[in-house]
Amino acid sequence: MLATSLCRFRYCGRTTILKRPLTKAAVETDAYGIPLNPTWSVNELLSSYPMPILSSTTFRRLHELSALIPPAKGTREFDEMKRELEELVRLVEAVKLVKLEDCPGNAIADGRIWAEGKGIPLDYDSSEGDDGVQGRDLLSLASRTLDGMYVVEANSRG
Repeated sequence: MLATSLCRFRYCGRTTILKRPLTKAAVETDAYGIPLNPTWSVNELLSSYPMPILSSTTFRRLHELSALIPPAKGTREFDEMKRELEELVRLVEAVKLVKLEDCPGNAIADGRIWAEGKGIPLDYDSSEGDDGVQGRDLLSLASRTLDGMYVVEANSRG
């Protein structure tokens, strides 16, 4: 079932309410507001980028540099491995397009990974002694939102 959002417009002293259907169904969340199912995927995002083409010469050269024997050209193994390498190149190119202009100076963006079995304590009450923006108020800081959710752009840049 598609969700419908209401838009109110004030025109010449009258309020008009328009309904517009969304392209995706509303997302179910748990008590903490975390979606129960994924709302986007890396594969979906990467599909919007152009597929690079790896020449046979480059494919062979990569194997030589890795001290590996490349599969015979024209075989199923050759085609499959070449396709997988092209997907990796696409991922690398997509990462290179990320703008890090918000980082001061030569700072590196925080890329820490949580250890397995340890994560963000969801029941932690950060309101004690913290004057920062919290909860749903954080949405006001996002550049794009839709129905109380953040919007992740997936347009191709190439």
